[in-house]
Amino acid sequence: MARGQRKTIEEKIAEKEEVIQALRTRIKSEQSELELLQKEKRDKDFEGLNRLLSSAGLDIEEASDILQNYIQTHQEGQMA
Repeated sequence: MARGQRKTIEEKIAEKEEVIQALRTRIKSEQSELELLQKEKRDKDFEGLNRLLSSAGLDIEEASDILQNYIQTHQEGQMA
């Protein structure tokens, strides 16, 4: 059985370049989708925190002060 004509090295190189370009395009697309999902998660997390603060009657500055005090106390407790 006769074999088909062998590809030249130039044809092989061109094919690999096409494959690589297609993969780069796919990576860009996947990266964009990942960034959108991460933004959606951040927005959802912030919305949950905002609801929690609102239900506790706290504004962002009060919550920040409380967290800073907690962190400082917690760090001092670990050093002891």
